[in-house]
Amino acid sequence: MRNPSQIHPVDALPPLPKTALLSVQHVLAFYAGAVVVPLVIAGGLKLGPEETIHLINADLFTCGIATLIQSVGFWKVGVRLPIIQGVTTTAISPIIAIGLAVTGPDGGVAGLPYIYGSIIIAGLFTFFAAPLFARFIRFFPQVVIGTVLITMGITLLGVSAGDIINRVDEMNPPQPIGMRSLAYAAGTLAIIIVVQRFFKGFLGTISVLLGLVIGTAVAIALGDASFGAVSTSSWVGVTTPFYFGWPKFALSGAISMIIVMLITMVETTGDVFAAGEIVGRRITKEHIAAALRADGLSTALGGVLNSFPYTCFAQNVGLVRLTRVKSRWVVAAAGVIMIILGLIPKAGAIVASIPGPVLGGASLALFANVALVGIQMLSKVDLHDARNAVIVTTSLGLAMLVSFKPGIAAVFPSWAQIFFASGVTLGSITAIVLNLLFFHVGRQSGPDVAAGSDGRAIGLEQVNAMDQTEFVRTFAPLFNDQVWPLEQAWQGRPFKDVQQLRDTIQEAVLTAGVERQDKLIHDYPDMAQLLLSDEGEAAEISRDIGSLALGEMNDSEQEQLRELCEQYRAKFGFPFVACLTTMDSRQQIIDQGVRRLENSPAQEHLVALAEVIEIANDRFNIMLANANPIRSAWARKFEQLN
Repeated sequence: MRNPSQIHPVDALPPLPKTALLSVQHVLAFYAGAVVVPLVIAGGLKLGPEETIHLINADLFTCGIATLIQSVGFWKVGVRLPIIQGVTTTAISPIIAIGLAVTGPDGGVAGLPYIYGSIIIAGLFTFFAAPLFARFIRFFPQVVIGTVLITMGITLLGVSAGDIINRVDEMNPPQPIGMRSLAYAAGTLAIIIVVQRFFKGFLGTISVLLGLVIGTAVAIALGDASFGAVSTSSWVGVTTPFYFGWPKFALSGAISMIIVMLITMVETTGDVFAAGEIVGRRITKEHIAAALRADGLSTALGGVLNSFPYTCFAQNVGLVRLTRVKSRWVVAAAGVIMIILGLIPKAGAIVASIPGPVLGGASLALFANVALVGIQMLSKVDLHDARNAVIVTTSLGLAMLVSFKPGIAAVFPSWAQIFFASGVTLGSITAIVLNLLFFHVGRQSGPDVAAGSDGRAIGLEQVNAMDQTEFVRTFAPLFNDQVWPLEQAWQGRPFKDVQQLRDTIQEAVLTAGVERQDKLIHDYPDMAQLLLSDEGEAAEISRDIGSLALGEMNDSEQEQLRELCEQYRAKFGFPFVACLTTMDSRQQIIDQGVRRLENSPAQEHLVALAEVIEIANDRFNIMLANANPIRSAWARKFEQLN
């Protein structure tokens, strides 16, 4: 059997020419969103052209560093996934407010030191608060994260619409919608679709890049775009720390930026979960903490290098899904390109020459893919549960209300406007609050243990009064076909609490004879049979909660798993049984199997029994959840996140 320690696609490095092209594609998808924040802030603070150019260069340069921190990582900083870092739009209004509070309505650079002082404090707060925030990951189940991602994707489509009508920022008035602009956008989108439909392999992965290049070439040929700005741009533009003066600190400014970062932490959590779902890697609280530390460090660095707060860029998460290229080194290479663009304004001017409608057509596909990831997450949520339905519909409704009518924010006091300035912000807060209300506030602790055949809850007192036949019938879902553990456990009545009932069932398995234990282990499918079955067959084979982000195994992984299960059965004489909820990924299942092959038969017999008990525990938790929806439904929704 070959060594199953295969490099995960996230850590694989494609050939250099392919990496270069794919990284350029990420930069092009990212560029407009990256420069819009310094453009809008410069306009709001009434800065001159020289200061505006410096802010753009500083933004690109720091974006590159932030992306390397997040994708490559070091120590406990950086999630090490294919994620691009960019400046968060949530910070625009507070930053302008901080600056104008210092300078008055005339604006100017005098407010920038106070802005950067507040940003540095907020970045340090995020860095040190990251582990604490990650501990609350169970408050962000799939119903919350899925809703946030859908809100992000739909809200960002407004940015695409602005590009299509050649309005990339709020400083410019709305432009008349011309058929020519719509044609460029539609043509770019059509190219992306055609490439994805008819081309496979590498060409299929650069569909967005081809759409941008071809769309821009057509625009240049028709006289609607040019590279004239390239000739007037400087070759070198270096951003120096504290270019606008040493940072100054104001309490109100620091508090407002900390609020921005708290909102950004929720958005980053959503993007990290989306990336994990796409690349097939289970996300844990350690991943979230690492990602948030990277956000905090990058934000503090932004305050030093004349830039702004940083977060994960959703459009590039959508690009990963669209291209199916999962390597974080492609994104790291994009970070290097951004650093170069930040140092060479002439190179950045080439990218800036892409017409808005062309960029808008491409970003439509990217942002819609962000929403699709959210839809995929919600497909795993029980939307028949009215509580989940209320969370999704209310959050989306309020998010769209603010997105369609942004003037609503002006009705609220200035300190509260940040919560209503963005559909993503309001939708995220609403989903979190409603999830807390429905699944965490007032959880009952009643004695219900299971749901009977008529759907009514069965309490512990009723369990103690059952005869053996009824007891076995009630708890039969805990095992496959063998019922002797239940017959044995029934003799341990009366049970003083649910934990004693659980313990008695476990002890029945562990104290039985070897022959009975062998029959119990043989009653379960091995991992090859379970994981290589289609969804319908797997549902019949197993009633377990399952593992997050297992996805589809590639040919190599399938062959490794089959070989592993054959060797396992040949050595021990029973199937390779494992409880999926203890696994982080497909590769970890294989790796654990290889380690278990090194056990002695006696030791492995105990390990297999422990896995059977773990499976029964999962099923017991499901029974508790069905009997106590308010008390324990939250547990099965969050179990895979802890």
